[in-house]
Amino acid sequence: MKPIFVLFCLSIFLMTNSTLAQTFTTTFESSNGLKAATYAETIYYYTSLAIKYPSISIFQMGETDSGLPLHVIIFDPQNEKHSKENFSKNGKNLLLINNGIHPGEPDGIDATMLLFRDLAENKIPSPKNTIIATIPIYNIGGALNRNSTSRTNQNGPEEYGFRGNARNYDLNRDFIKSDTKNARAFAEIFHLLNPDLFIDNHVSNGADYQYVLTHLFTQHDKLGGELGNYLHTSLMPQLENSLQQKNWDITPYVNVFNQVPESGFQQFMDSPRYSSGYTTLFNALGLIVETHMLKPYKQRVEGTYELMKTFINIADADASTIKNLRKKSLEKYKVGNYYPISWEVDSSKTSTLKFKGFEGKMVPSNITGANRLKYFRDKPFTKDVTYYNNFKAMDSVTIPSAYIVPAGYWNVTELLKLNKIEFSVVKNDSTISAEVYHIKSFETVKSPFEGHYLHYKTEVSKKIENVSIKAGDILIKTQQPGVRYLLETLEPSAIDSFFNWNFFDAILQQKEGFSPYVWEDMAEKFLNENPAIKKEFEAKKKTDSTFANNWYLQLDWIHKQSPYYEKSHLRYPIVRVGG
Repeated sequence: MKPIFVLFCLSIFLMTNSTLAQTFTTTFESSNGLKAATYAETIYYYTSLAIKYPSISIFQMGETDSGLPLHVIIFDPQNEKHSKENFSKNGKNLLLINNGIHPGEPDGIDATMLLFRDLAENKIPSPKNTIIATIPIYNIGGALNRNSTSRTNQNGPEEYGFRGNARNYDLNRDFIKSDTKNARAFAEIFHLLNPDLFIDNHVSNGADYQYVLTHLFTQHDKLGGELGNYLHTSLMPQLENSLQQKNWDITPYVNVFNQVPESGFQQFMDSPRYSSGYTTLFNALGLIVETHMLKPYKQRVEGTYELMKTFINIADADASTIKNLRKKSLEKYKVGNYYPISWEVDSSKTSTLKFKGFEGKMVPSNITGANRLKYFRDKPFTKDVTYYNNFKAMDSVTIPSAYIVPAGYWNVTELLKLNKIEFSVVKNDSTISAEVYHIKSFETVKSPFEGHYLHYKTEVSKKIENVSIKAGDILIKTQQPGVRYLLETLEPSAIDSFFNWNFFDAILQQKEGFSPYVWEDMAEKFLNENPAIKKEFEAKKKTDSTFANNWYLQLDWIHKQSPYYEKSHLRYPIVRVGG
């Protein structure tokens, strides 16, 4: 759908829906929970709220792949009107709610419309210490691509959007690599608002169980320190207990597929490609809401509404604690300290859930004849289930005092600017002592993933070298609020590093080689002039039969020891200084 046509439809909608503006009854409510609001209905609704209520502000910010801008809606109980040019938290905390990242999961879109209306109309108490902001629909292209069939497993609403955006990207895999305009617009909004807390509303896919609501807090070990401890031992239990008292049972996100949950399951590790993994890099407390796909849409929206309302009440009561913990969180990331870049489940530490499920077992399929999983909703149970919600660091790096990025890597510099990373431009050529990485090994996925052939299990070797720094190169000091963003993107072994997302694949290809008939004579002379290398060469032939039986491997090995071998091959171009 073309942007001009979308805007035309929106203008017609605005002119013909004055009743909605007067009553603020949502499509969800008027349909008795069967329908979800369209993009046009959603934007019109918030525009009307902002016109009527001084506590509601609306402004546009950034462009998306659909050609349409993102909107930001702010509820400020002090009745202050905000704009992108004139925004301030005024000493308060801020909660950012993201909706419609997967528009086929529209629960949060409708629930947040109800929440903002009820806050503006004083139907529910306003937080005293917290501003509430929302991106009403993040994936606009997906929201405009409405259908009734793409969510095969989902029970309503009657129509919904599509998971992929206008370029068919899954936006909840794009926060670090920022291939889409949506992700770049989100970063602009995120750094303008500087949220202390973050909620992203979703609908789950996986097992069957009794709960309408599940939560996916950012992994507390990865968040780390006192902030991670507060999230795990205070914020999360408060939310669970409060919702249970309101007859809204909730459990951690059920991270299983094609198996029964009672066999035990682990917490989801939200790396920086995901929304809450990205916000964690700036020490925001993140929560993914996952309603259960098989529950009626009305229940799911009502549950999302109640969860957000409860979360706000807790966060507002704990506002000073949260503010202080966020301020202190940067103290962990000093030069020379270790920073974990890979994690695995710590099976020595587990929790036990009183899990409310349905009996499931493998039965013969009427279609394939093979065994298939079937749940029996007439056989509910409550059982103790082992939950693996502790992780341990498997690899770490020391925090350097600075990174230096060559001027040619403008794609990296663009993302640093977008994420408010401070840096300076080197003015004069110089030579410095720095730590240099060489890519030792890595694996690559066999199938494309979100527009990339993603690397993983990346290992590096490192050594101190005298490095030539050129005027125009970028010097980035790590001691700044974005230190975690720098470590997660610029350390090649980190799971969502720029290297693993293929930003530096050109260094993996050798640009210059040799013609064997030329190199043969040069190689012989080189070995004779370098007896230590010649000795190593002869020893390798004796111990490595593959090498001994392959003349080209032998010539290539000699070439790689010689000054003719290009220094840029497998040399990671970003160097570390200090630490």
